[in-house]
Amino acid sequence: MQGTLLIADGVATNRILLKTKLAASTFEMVQVASAASLIKAARAKRPALILLADTLPDARAAALCGWLKSDSDLKETPLIVIARSDDMTERLILLQAGADEVFAPPLKKTVLQARVRSLVRARTGVEELMLRDGTSRALGFGEAQDGFAPAANVALLTCDAGTAVRWRTDLTQHLSAARLSAYGFGDAMAGILRKAVPDVFVIGLSGKTAPEGLRLLADLRANPTTRHAGVLAVLEDDAQPLAADALDLGAGDLMVHGFEPRELALRLKSQIAQKQTHDRLRTSVEIGLRAAVIDPMTGLFNRRYAMPYLSRVIGQHIQGGRSFAVMLADLDHFKAINDRFGHVAGDAVLTETAQRLKNDLRAEDLIARIGGEEFLIVLPDASKKEAQVAAERLRKRIDAEAFVLPEGAGTAHVTVSIGVAVICQGVLRPHSGGDTTTTLLKLADDALYGSKGAGRNQVTLVDAA
Repeated sequence: MQGTLLIADGVATNRILLKTKLAASTFEMVQVASAASLIKAARAKRPALILLADTLPDARAAALCGWLKSDSDLKETPLIVIARSDDMTERLILLQAGADEVFAPPLKKTVLQARVRSLVRARTGVEELMLRDGTSRALGFGEAQDGFAPAANVALLTCDAGTAVRWRTDLTQHLSAARLSAYGFGDAMAGILRKAVPDVFVIGLSGKTAPEGLRLLADLRANPTTRHAGVLAVLEDDAQPLAADALDLGAGDLMVHGFEPRELALRLKSQIAQKQTHDRLRTSVEIGLRAAVIDPMTGLFNRRYAMPYLSRVIGQHIQGGRSFAVMLADLDHFKAINDRFGHVAGDAVLTETAQRLKNDLRAEDLIARIGGEEFLIVLPDASKKEAQVAAERLRKRIDAEAFVLPEGAGTAHVTVSIGVAVICQGVLRPHSGGDTTTTLLKLADDALYGSKGAGRNQVTLVDAA
């Protein structure tokens, strides 16, 4: 289960309708009927996302958005406000107050589900960077100096350059702090890559050219140069069916009422702030950690980084109930490789092993070298089945292809044994002691010895419960 969705509405039938529309998700859903209950539940549950009616019996949504965004523990929680009517003025007020999205009836299930996925995905990305940044601080590194954020670059991409230029003219008076550029779809990528990479892309989706815009969106997400940029899709009425597709392809925000400069400016300010936060955290992590916590041979994190990181994953589990998995992977008969081929060959095997393991993991997973030929892997938000599949995939990746040894020494067949400890939702409690990290590593280590005892080149999985 991914976490908690908090639904706040004073009308029971509205809460039930929202829960029904999101029934296919794997979130725990908590319903409240008042602002007081919302605040209490939000503090207790630390929800992944809040769906909020624009009016509760004891508060207005705009005031609640402001309060939630000012709370240090809840400010990163995405907020979707369900308005009673599709009123532009009210939507602008709510966006200004801190709402990440405002929907009005009729509420389309596919778009709502896709927007929830999009917002939770963005929040998870921030949390992952903050988790790594927090690990850096725990190791004693100082906070990176932010200084003044430079003016953001925003690229407006529409089916023809003329439309993009008109958008730029209308938007300038509402977003004067950003540098705006305009492109037609045909010259977008070539023109963009010749200049400074934009912080945010705005893609217009309309009519027969909408599929071309979606392909461009996918290209931006796939290109290493632009994949960290924000993307905001603007849909005209004839492109409404593509809303969910745009979000699932990687759009971080969506306007479903066509181009409107005031609303676009508000949404762009949010996207720019999010991009700058990502950049700051990413830079802080890269500068603060690389020299001290990277294993020089393999390029992986070392034990000094991995232990505080695992402690923070445990803390997230205790707060939000997220499942995760801890793996220990150990090369089989590694001493024999050193004895037969020499330590230079052994070092080459370790380096290649690290690369194979790293290439078969998700971006959010952690892999560290914590001993001579032993690797620690942490899979956040992984179920028992997902952990089992991942471990088997890693084992086969090592076993599948012989290792080429340096200096013409030939090849070596290498295998790995893996022990996996899975921590399912709600296993660890707030009173869990400081030795929890050690206990989980011991469980994974016992599973590893089980793999060794079963003949090596095996995966053994234990449930921490």
